[in-house]
Amino acid sequence: MNRYPAFGLCGYSGSGKTTLIEALLPRLIERGLKVGVIKQDAHGLDLDREGKDTDRLFKAGGDVFIRDRTQTFARRHGAADADLPRLVEHLAPYYDLLLVEGHKTSPLPFKIWLCTANDDLPPPEAVGVREILRWHADRERIALNLLDDWLPEIWLSAPVYAGLLIGGGSTRMGRPKHLIEEQGVTWLHKTVEALRPHVERVVLLGRGEIPADLRGLPVLPDVEDAEGPLRGMRAALRWAPRAGWIFTACDHPDISSAAVAWLLSHRRPGVWAVTPRLHDRPHPEPLFAYYDFRMGPLLEIARRPRDVVGSRCVAAPPVPAALAPAWRNFNTPDDLDRERGCR
Repeated sequence: MNRYPAFGLCGYSGSGKTTLIEALLPRLIERGLKVGVIKQDAHGLDLDREGKDTDRLFKAGGDVFIRDRTQTFARRHGAADADLPRLVEHLAPYYDLLLVEGHKTSPLPFKIWLCTANDDLPPPEAVGVREILRWHADRERIALNLLDDWLPEIWLSAPVYAGLLIGGGSTRMGRPKHLIEEQGVTWLHKTVEALRPHVERVVLLGRGEIPADLRGLPVLPDVEDAEGPLRGMRAALRWAPRAGWIFTACDHPDISSAAVAWLLSHRRPGVWAVTPRLHDRPHPEPLFAYYDFRMGPLLEIARRPRDVVGSRCVAAPPVPAALAPAWRNFNTPDDLDRERGCR
């Protein structure tokens, strides 16, 4: 659970936990964050009126989900996600930040204690408290400052992998693209070497031939329930669903270490993907792009990577001119010859 941005607000009844969360939410949402709240109620839940259709259906044994145009309400039986770590893990792919009210005995990545007017300190069972906020303190300001310092830190602590799409061996370029050589080095080797300094793992996606010296890299076969690049992207996200991914293909042979560093420099809370924008192309680039693990649910329902470009949580920064060649792709020998000045 320490990998996820779950921020705890604890204190005795009457300490102002709900009041503080209510004040924080508009400020955080203004910053472009999607925020979830987990609330503990020691006295039992009272969320539905006796005799209402939804209450009757719940008491008859069903899990009930109610929707209108602006909201969804879920009321579920059982305790499958009742323990806090499992609940946080279940919700993490859908939110930038989880505010957890109560749960003073549960370990959380960051937890504050709110005193009542009697200035009561946290009891021994309140584990992991990192800051105590007195009754008359400027709690909203202090909490926002703490979040400003802590949230980027835990956000950037998520591992980053690189998924390199090698396809199934298309020979439109005369041979599989990833095995094309320039100055004795294959495009595959050039791309791997540019990515390696910036990621924890390089993973090959697809069924293409792999040179002997790269056979130690993980290789994932494409999934069958998608088309095009999504076949490899979904395979990667299902294999490591809590990692961020750089997805690229071997027809971008001019990827550079500087371009990878620039791409990752745009990671920040609230940004679930970085799809670079080139000045001479109408749409941001969905490959040689970064995807946070929170993009997993969106990519599971997309028909193609470009479907998610333009979403609220997707950044499209303009690529500096000096780095633009890293996004140049080649589909035919003529493309390559023209670019390399062979004709």
